[in-house]
Amino acid sequence: MQAIIARDRDAGPAGLSLSDMPYPHAAENDVIVRVHAAGFTPGELDWPGTWTDRAGRDRTPSVPGHELSGVVEELGYGTTGLSVGQRVFGLADWARNGTLAEYTAVEARNLAPLPADIDHTVAAALPISGLTAWQGLFDHGRLTTGQTVLIHGAVGGVGSIAVQLAREAGARVIGTGRSADRDRALALGADTFLDLQTEKLEDAGAVDVVFDVIGGDILDRSATLVRAGGTLVTIAMPPNVQPKDGRAVFFVVEPDRARLTDLAQQLRDGRLKPVVGAVRPLAEAPAAFAPATRIPGKTIIRVTDS
Repeated sequence: MQAIIARDRDAGPAGLSLSDMPYPHAAENDVIVRVHAAGFTPGELDWPGTWTDRAGRDRTPSVPGHELSGVVEELGYGTTGLSVGQRVFGLADWARNGTLAEYTAVEARNLAPLPADIDHTVAAALPISGLTAWQGLFDHGRLTTGQTVLIHGAVGGVGSIAVQLAREAGARVIGTGRSADRDRALALGADTFLDLQTEKLEDAGAVDVVFDVIGGDILDRSATLVRAGGTLVTIAMPPNVQPKDGRAVFFVVEPDRARLTDLAQQLRDGRLKPVVGAVRPLAEAPAAFAPATRIPGKTIIRVTDS
């Protein structure tokens, strides 16, 4: 099979190449998925799991990418709950070969059934962004109806989903980004928008939840916006500054079949729309890790024609 291979940790995207690899092995409780569309996170080339297994042993050459939509090709020993030929989408393990390949092995519990009326390209944009947004807002941020949430990167892959989920939950949403993002953020459901290049972050006022995807100085300054009892949630880095009378949470998204099923239903109902920024073939995946221009939304790699 063909796959995108990472061989050199220091080379970044320049070290990625399209190569032949052996067909994957289905371990116990695995399925082999024929990948139709895949998603990736540009920063994953810096993640330890891209280069080592759970025991810390080198596993290069490795296959990046952790989101997928496709069709079950084979069941491993003891695998239940899915069947050969079934359409699925979900999240691949962080420390195993990923989804930028024609076939990949995934634990069955990390996948959810994909309704026939959802395109693989759209489905591949949902697992990391959708689960991260949900877990950040509700599991960690404890956001409820009537509260105010500040969402950084409001038109990005995670932020765009978070804006929609927060609005659906009845929260007041403040989105942030660049000036060119304003109209998109408001169209997604943000009540107001803050341009981080020309406006002061502190002008946002007190909020119940901050959902950060940026880190650094923005994360530090965001802590002062959290009102008493509120939460600063970030996926960028462990926070250096704590809210005065609130909590700060750094988390890594976890697989959740039931939540993926819920998100797919919201998509079918028209209550949720992942923002797909670009769709590129597998051969162009290395260039997609370091695009020449910024593209709002999530870049998806089309691996197999539906």
